[in-house]
Amino acid sequence: MFLHGARNETLWPLMGPPTVWALHFAAVYGWAAVACAKATPDDSMFLAARWGIGALTVVALAMIAYAGYRAWQIWGFGRFDPPHAAGTETDRRRFLGFATLLLAGLSAVSVIFVGLPALFIAECTW
Repeated sequence: MFLHGARNETLWPLMGPPTVWALHFAAVYGWAAVACAKATPDDSMFLAARWGIGALTVVALAMIAYAGYRAWQIWGFGRFDPPHAAGTETDRRRFLGFATLLLAGLSAVSVIFVGLPALFIAECTW
């Protein structure tokens, strides 16, 4: 599934971490909007949404971390310096692994920033 050989080279793993971030973004903002629209100041719907958003953030980070670890393996555990500009299959694999690793890092930071308001915002403003 993940860049195992020349026949399996694909760009799908490269798009995995940003896709997880995009789905997390949509789910968190949608869940927060529904929770704030339906919650009243005295019920626990918003508290449940905060815990759910926290759990969703942890799951998204775990998925991104797995993709980053697999990309790090493909890249060669950091033993090979970029730019990986030669036209060989090995350099293409290393480039895709390195690019996926960078996107996984960016996506992880994005997921953290999207999930942070669940920690700090204690209630909806009506």
